[in-house]
Amino acid sequence: IQNQASRPFDNTTHRWIPDAEEGFVIGEIKSDEGDTLTLLLPKGDTKSLAKNEVQEINPAKYEKTEDMSNLTFLNEASVLYNLRMRYKSMMIYTYSGLFCVFINPYKMLPIYTDSVASMYINRRRTEMPPHLFAVSDEAFRNMLHEKKNQSMLITGESGAGKTENTKKVISYFAQIGGGSKNKQEVSLEDQVVQANPAIEAFGNGATVRNYNSSRFGKFIRMHFDTKGTLVGGDIEHSLFIFSEKFFLEDDVHKYSFVSQAEITVPGMNDEEEWKITDNAFDVMKFTPREKDDLYKLCAAIMHMGEMRFKQKPREEQAEIENMHSATLASKLFGVDEEKLVGSLLRPRVKVGVEWVAKGQTQQQVEWAVGALAKAIYARMFTWLIKRCNKTLQGNEELAVYYIGVLDIAGFEIFDRNSFEQLWINFVNEKLQQFFNHHMFVLEQEEYKREGIAWTFIDFGLDLQSCIDLIEKPLGIISMLDEECIVPKASDMTYVDKLTTQHLGKHPNFQKAKPPKGKQAQAHFSIVHYAGVVRYNSEHWLDKNKDPLNDSAVAVLKTCDKSSILYALWEEYMTDVDREESAQRGKQQSGGRRGKAASFLTVSTLYRESLTSLMAMLHSTQPHFIRCIIPNEKKISGLIDAPLVLNQLTCNGVLEGIRICRKGFPNRMVYAEFKYRYGILAAEESRDKSARKASEAMLKKLVDGDIINVDNFKTGETKVFFRAGMLARMEELRDEAISKMLLALQSRIRWFLAQKAFKRLTMGDEMAALLQYNVRQWNKLHSWPWWRLFQRMKPMLKGMRPRAEVEMLEKRLKEVEDSQAALSEERKKLAEELSKKNNELDDLKGSLERERAAANRRKKEMEELNKSLREEHEAKELLEWKAKEAERERERERKEWEDRMNGMKMEQDNSAAVSQMEKESLTKQLSQLSGQIESMAVQKKAQ
Repeated sequence: IQNQASRPFDNTTHRWIPDAEEGFVIGEIKSDEGDTLTLLLPKGDTKSLAKNEVQEINPAKYEKTEDMSNLTFLNEASVLYNLRMRYKSMMIYTYSGLFCVFINPYKMLPIYTDSVASMYINRRRTEMPPHLFAVSDEAFRNMLHEKKNQSMLITGESGAGKTENTKKVISYFAQIGGGSKNKQEVSLEDQVVQANPAIEAFGNGATVRNYNSSRFGKFIRMHFDTKGTLVGGDIEHSLFIFSEKFFLEDDVHKYSFVSQAEITVPGMNDEEEWKITDNAFDVMKFTPREKDDLYKLCAAIMHMGEMRFKQKPREEQAEIENMHSATLASKLFGVDEEKLVGSLLRPRVKVGVEWVAKGQTQQQVEWAVGALAKAIYARMFTWLIKRCNKTLQGNEELAVYYIGVLDIAGFEIFDRNSFEQLWINFVNEKLQQFFNHHMFVLEQEEYKREGIAWTFIDFGLDLQSCIDLIEKPLGIISMLDEECIVPKASDMTYVDKLTTQHLGKHPNFQKAKPPKGKQAQAHFSIVHYAGVVRYNSEHWLDKNKDPLNDSAVAVLKTCDKSSILYALWEEYMTDVDREESAQRGKQQSGGRRGKAASFLTVSTLYRESLTSLMAMLHSTQPHFIRCIIPNEKKISGLIDAPLVLNQLTCNGVLEGIRICRKGFPNRMVYAEFKYRYGILAAEESRDKSARKASEAMLKKLVDGDIINVDNFKTGETKVFFRAGMLARMEELRDEAISKMLLALQSRIRWFLAQKAFKRLTMGDEMAALLQYNVRQWNKLHSWPWWRLFQRMKPMLKGMRPRAEVEMLEKRLKEVEDSQAALSEERKKLAEELSKKNNELDDLKGSLERERAAANRRKKEMEELNKSLREEHEAKELLEWKAKEAERERERERKEWEDRMNGMKMEQDNSAAVSQMEKESLTKQLSQLSGQIESMAVQKKAQ
């Protein structure tokens, strides 16, 4: 209320005027002539402008509003002014419809503590001030109540605070989704939070606006069960230790790959940051070998940057100047240095069935070294994310829903825009289309729910033309991929084909305008939703091909198979691998890269990643965070208006406002409408039903030609107004209040006049009474008895002091007697206190002696207990040995018994066998004897 009352301008007599430095300034209307306004500027000069060149100011009730979509005049000036005023008060979060706009405060604010986070848990968005935690809690509650995956899209330019907000979001979800913790074990919540430092150490870099900018886009998914407990997570992604172990020197300037940009960050301690990173690896359960391999690869890449080559005279062949850096890099890779250098200088190429060594110029070798280093680092970063995902898997079988947090660079318009800016802007074009479509769906649902007839427009289609220009066949990306396989193609031939195909035929393709100021040369322009971007196409073909030296990769694959380096290239199929596979009679496997996939360009990989990301986003309910840089000087509280307006355009806030203007952006529930605007139709507002009262009030205003029926709609629970109507309602309300105040003021003035008249009338009566009293006093003054009374009056008063003195003397004597009694009692108490102190000293002495004796007894008991324990342990040892000996004797006895039983059984068996053999022989002898006898009988008979 104080801010509203102190505004030095009024929305009816002032307007916003465009200004090059401040964005917009306030001008006072001096004259209104048709379509032209004459305004008094803050500097004292006047300016005449057309009405469509100025912007209206919102009523005072919208001062520092928390949700800018409620502004009755949705224009750039009002949005900028609201953000500026809130930022001055360090209210860094502001809603703008579906957006939550964040402005980097460039200082630490105590608004991210656990106590603040707990204040936002299970609270509606309107119940608390705008905050990142409010959006996060809304996403968490929507996931549980609507049983649907959620996503949070955090975008903005480098240095706007995207990564810091991502960290806060992850910490918030880890806090509200954390289960019971075991202090001795690392919790899953801690691992999810610590995944960021581990990845940022390898993925952050310096930019123009931010010394420690996240140079990769990441989509972090946090998985929850049906109760909202965090059960896992994963990361989708679109440092340097100086020690003798890695053959590195202390001077970082000696390594060109890492010293081209900023090597120090103000307020950041390298040693502390390394400890944080190393601790994050420990929390993520990296093994010492894995950490050591990562550091080795980083050091090896640094040494690769110092490999120097020169051109041989009169030959198309380069040679190395010094083997020192190559030797150190090879040692860290674990490969032969001669083979590595040879593969770079004379790579082997298979021509038909023969292997041929191909000569390389100095530039080709340097390009090959850079491409190889970049490929190693990129694959190492991919491995790092996969390794973190392995730790974050948690209990995947319990995962039901997830909340994804997208941290990605925002739309960029620089003085020189190249291949990277095209893809960043294309991603943001797709994300803006996703937002527009989502906003269209929500608006459609709102109007249907309220029963309002409205012709729906899918604003996502507005961006389709630009998207088609970039991604469709014969578009910018398609023609770039085609040009990469055309012999002798160059960047200029690519630009010529683009110009021939699209210039004058496609509305979003334009010829680049000449550079202004610091702008670089450009070859074509694209009309994006955020503005026209001039692109320079130099080195686009090389960047899109991303060539790798096949022979060098083959050498790297000869390293230790248990190392990370081998894991990086394990799926890469080189010509050597294919030949070995063919010799073994195996079919060629579909490796990720190589000849079989030589046309898999960088654009193709980016497009696949973007398609996967958009598919995930379309399966979620999104929430949007837009981060803004207030100024490039990193000064807290300062707003650079042109910079902020450019970002509001680029990150889609103004695009969302444009969409709001098409419909009924201002909504008010019936109860609030009746309460605030009941003064405009007092009789109609008396109805107990808020809806009936509001409809009757609106009907009265329409019948009186005060408002137009086309400027509002009544729904089931709300009144919908077109842009600017609430300002009109506020003006009508102010006029009604002014009339009431005028009537009240006139009544008060009448009352004060009546009171003044009564005071004047009573003055005459008082003058007469005063004259009467004066005359009576003159009569008494000469009366003798009155004079006698005046003389006797002091004498009557003189008898009272004697009695008072006697009474005081009596009280003084009583006080002296009581004081003497108290002094006697004080002496007795002092004597008793001294006795008690002596007794206390004696008790303290005896207590100390008893304590000393107790300590001695305690020590003796401890020694006795120690000796008893030793004896007990010796006894137990002897008993254990005796038991062991007894067990050994028992085992030996059993073994002997088993042996004796076995021998006895063997003897019995052998005796039984002997007996059986004996009986068999006896039987055979008897048979033979019988036969002999029969033969003898027969012989005798013969």
